[in-house]
Amino acid sequence: MSDMKQGRREVLGAAAAVGSLALASRFARAAATPGEAVPRAGIDAVLRRAVDTKEVPGVVAMAASDKGVFYEAAFGTRDLARDPAMSMDTMFRIASMTKLVTSIAAMQLVEQGKLTLNEPVPPIDTALSAPQVLDGFDANGAPKLRPAKGPITLRHLLTHTAGFSYEQWDADTARYVKASGMPSTSTGKIASLRLPLVFDPGTRWEYGINIDWVGLIVQSVSGQTLDAYVAEHITKPLGMKDTSFAPSPEQRARQASAHQRLPDGSLQPQPLETPFTPEFWAGGGGLYSTAGDYLTLLRAMLGNGALDGTRILRPETVALMNTNQIGEIEAGILKSTAPARSTDVDFFPGVSLKWGLGYMINMQPGPNGRSPGSLTWAGLFNTHYWIDPARHLAAVIMTQVLPFGDVPTMRLYGQYERSIYDAMKSV
Repeated sequence: MSDMKQGRREVLGAAAAVGSLALASRFARAAATPGEAVPRAGIDAVLRRAVDTKEVPGVVAMAASDKGVFYEAAFGTRDLARDPAMSMDTMFRIASMTKLVTSIAAMQLVEQGKLTLNEPVPPIDTALSAPQVLDGFDANGAPKLRPAKGPITLRHLLTHTAGFSYEQWDADTARYVKASGMPSTSTGKIASLRLPLVFDPGTRWEYGINIDWVGLIVQSVSGQTLDAYVAEHITKPLGMKDTSFAPSPEQRARQASAHQRLPDGSLQPQPLETPFTPEFWAGGGGLYSTAGDYLTLLRAMLGNGALDGTRILRPETVALMNTNQIGEIEAGILKSTAPARSTDVDFFPGVSLKWGLGYMINMQPGPNGRSPGSLTWAGLFNTHYWIDPARHLAAVIMTQVLPFGDVPTMRLYGQYERSIYDAMKSV
């Protein structure tokens, strides 16, 4: 069966599935509530406590049902050194939350027949068309490479099963980058993406640079730069005016600073990054956004690809994205090689975790209220989201704290999630 026929069969199956289914503790801002009136006191208390105890410098959180936004608030400060108040329009570096946007862009092109999920990806670079697998190091420390046993597909890239990795979560990749003298991905150079695989495509899951390659494929196939494509086909139609790869000076003035957790538990504000024009827009992590903008995207996905009359994906495509695409392979656990950047991360210990075409899926109930089949991911600076289709819920919580998986920040995330579900129970 051809990939196009198989893709149509998957979409038809997914369609059948669809048919069967402010400010700180000083400055909290109340939400507009076009949806049901959900009690906010318990949610406010969780966020305010985290700021008052200095667990996070500031936080913005929002939640919505299929009826509309029912919670929004901002607490704390954007920068502990300068103390500007956190607000609902604060700009955040959302890092890997960019991946969902780029995945949506790719799936739009799949809908149009310009890309396929199961055929080899377009040969835009030898890293994709003739991939090499890192097979250890010789006695002198030189990398040993061999050809991959099979081609890389778009499905592999979207599900992080292609074999690509990140040096901060893979010791062999970190060693390879050092031995080869490759540029860091932070340089914005395409050469930084030309990493060998750490396993053969389709055989394992490992979080990596896959979606940066997807962004470059979107550019090649669409004939537009990634920033232009995303603006024309996703953010502008949805009214996401504060989501950009290159924020304006006015948006930069609203940006929250990153804060590094120090060994004594305190938080040290970091200077804002210096803007520059990269060789490629990072589809895996380059966007800036606000909580409100990103919740708009999540609401569109919660609405089976549409929000307020604007459709960005077909319902059957969203259903496909929301289902396990990696079979028996397990996903979601990260082992850090750079403790200042990331802790070891296991979001749901003991829970089976899978990957759809854009995000992680918990196959059993989460510990803080989310249903089986909920969809989630996050950004390096501890911005987090989840979509719970069974409960008709989408929510986001944004801070700017390193390392990723920072224990106090993750505790706040869990408490916020629990407070949302507790509030929903009382409606």
